[in-house]
Amino acid sequence: MDRSLEKIVSISASIASATFTRAAQTAVNFDSRICSAANKSQVVDYFLWRQADAARCALNGWSYWMLRKNGETGENAAVILDKQSVAFKNELLFQNGINFNELPAWQRRGTGLYWEKYDKLGYNPIEGKEVVAVRRRLKVDEELPVKEEYKEFIYQFLNVGD
Repeated sequence: MDRSLEKIVSISASIASATFTRAAQTAVNFDSRICSAANKSQVVDYFLWRQADAARCALNGWSYWMLRKNGETGENAAVILDKQSVAFKNELLFQNGINFNELPAWQRRGTGLYWEKYDKLGYNPIEGKEVVAVRRRLKVDEELPVKEEYKEFIYQFLNVGD
């Protein structure tokens, strides 16, 4: 494996952690990874897995912190949740006034960042007229689709330029 690629991945996590920590004025920690995929289908499968993993981690996190809020130690909360079902965790939250499925989408399955194109009105001084230029900006998407819609959503990025 190319060691420079490993270095870039490592530094990207460091930069994200430092920047966010400074902006939020509280310590945070990001990790970073790279995925090698042979074709578009494998890329889509990877993103589907990451979204499902984000949902699993979110449910676990909400359940863990609910137990901690209710007086459990970190170790005991982890033991209680070990090998418990999704239904058990949902019920734990529900019994404490939280319907996991009604939490904002970004809290359940993450946030997407991607480039989006938009039209920007400008002025061409040479021709003396208004013009429209296509620009791009970073989109922060807190309402990502799920399942088949998410699959098509990811494919749209992979099919640009085809």
